[in-house]
Amino acid sequence: MKFLAVFAAASIWFAPAVAQTSPSEAASEAAQMLEQASIALTEAGGARDRVRALTETIQAYEAGLTAMRDGLRRAALREAQLSAELQSRERDVAQLLGVLQTIETTAPPVLMLHPSGPLGAARTGMMLSEVTPGLNAQAQALAADLHEVQTLRQLQQSAADTLTDGLTGVQNARTRLSEAIADRTDLPRRFVEDPVRTAILISSTETLDGFASGLAEISEGEIAATNADVSDRKGQIALPTQGVLLHRAGETDAAGVTRPGLVLGTRPRALVTSPTAATIRYRGPLLDLGNLVILEPQPGLLFVFSGLQEVYGNTGEVIPEGTPVGLMPGATPEIGAIVSTSGDGTGTDRSETLYIEVRQDNSPVNPESWFRTDKDG
Repeated sequence: MKFLAVFAAASIWFAPAVAQTSPSEAASEAAQMLEQASIALTEAGGARDRVRALTETIQAYEAGLTAMRDGLRRAALREAQLSAELQSRERDVAQLLGVLQTIETTAPPVLMLHPSGPLGAARTGMMLSEVTPGLNAQAQALAADLHEVQTLRQLQQSAADTLTDGLTGVQNARTRLSEAIADRTDLPRRFVEDPVRTAILISSTETLDGFASGLAEISEGEIAATNADVSDRKGQIALPTQGVLLHRAGETDAAGVTRPGLVLGTRPRALVTSPTAATIRYRGPLLDLGNLVILEPQPGLLFVFSGLQEVYGNTGEVIPEGTPVGLMPGATPEIGAIVSTSGDGTGTDRSETLYIEVRQDNSPVNPESWFRTDKDG
């Protein structure tokens, strides 16, 4: 389907391509990505699997918005660099313009006169013929720099409309995704949750360890057996959302808390998906972890994602890889804030944190033994 092709093009992480293009080209490509995502959103309504189509559309929007932010950041940095260079060369530029203006406005017969006579005029002409190409080259370089500054400023001014459309589109896609997930009835289930037993388990446990070890108690009946196995992907499973690794397992955070999981910094309202096919063993609020989802990709292995604002799906369902399981909290920044901070490069747009814990046979293990976190990057 066309929206799948659009997502395939837009979901390629933009950073490698950015290094090979100018800031204006990068922003132009990002605008095209957002336009393609808008087309995909229109077509997703008629897709057979609306959840999958809308998930891919949101990821395409997120990739395009990331690319646009990066393009604007690079444009702002480039403009600042050129402006600083032009300011530092202000005296040289004034002298260059004065010389060029003199050469351009002086009549040829006057240029040929020289106090030393014809020989001096000839020597002067030879020197001038050697200097003029250099002056012209400097003038052309100056004109190119001034034109680039003007183009970059126009780019940043026109980016507001593109960002507005993109942010509106992704919010619309998130709303439609929530509706599509609520309407979905075709997923298999390994068990049905008993809300009373779940409430009893939550009230009787004070730690994630205690809750995880008692998960078998929350079902109404037997939990169907499964032979699911993801061990061949150990160490190569993609993270559930795009983010920046803030803390590894065992590292102490700013609050002095040390946890066995890792912490990702994400953008507000980022989509979190299941990194493998898995059973939803629990979803909802728990202790001081906020909203979380616990996935079981294979017997004895649990993936815990906490810090979500919204959680999707029903406990007991078996979901395919890439299925949305939640949205990160936070408010989408205003257009003006995005444009004004696009050049800071401080990562302040990654304001939300997703905690990822992996438990194997009821004990926490280093998530990086299962997830690919680009340790060497």
